[in-house]
Amino acid sequence: MKPVRLILAGALVGATASGASGATPAKVSGATALALAGVIAPLSPALSGAEKKAVAMLFAANGDIPYKKPIVVTADRIVCRTGNVDITVRNCEVTFGKKTKTVNGSTANEIFATEALAGIPPDGAAGSNFESLTKLSCTIDPNAIRRKDGSGADCTFQPGN
Repeated sequence: MKPVRLILAGALVGATASGASGATPAKVSGATALALAGVIAPLSPALSGAEKKAVAMLFAANGDIPYKKPIVVTADRIVCRTGNVDITVRNCEVTFGKKTKTVNGSTANEIFATEALAGIPPDGAAGSNFESLTKLSCTIDPNAIRRKDGSGADCTFQPGN
């Protein structure tokens, strides 16, 4: 029996290690995906003003908007940090191509909390908590959201940096 337990324990450690490496892209949909797109869209240099406004309206519970085309919200990397010793620290660096935007305070807190909602695992360091992801791509379809059936928002990303 001991060799079987050892083999099972080894298999579990291997499975956990491969899952923790972030090798598998994650996917969220529905309300969580809309929230993730909703907190990142205002920062995106790739979105038009009309696209940002449409995402903001959808995120603010207005499903009946005039914008009809799907909107793709992307970010290359998001790294958020909160302090657990200096509890005033809240910041996120959001990278779009070669441009990085740093946000602090309530905006950073919204992104940090939404990453947690999307299942991004926190990572601790001396005095700080970190959450990060790469390759964020969210597709928001206003026509599907208008149906109020839970569809219309999907995101994929790579947990970790």
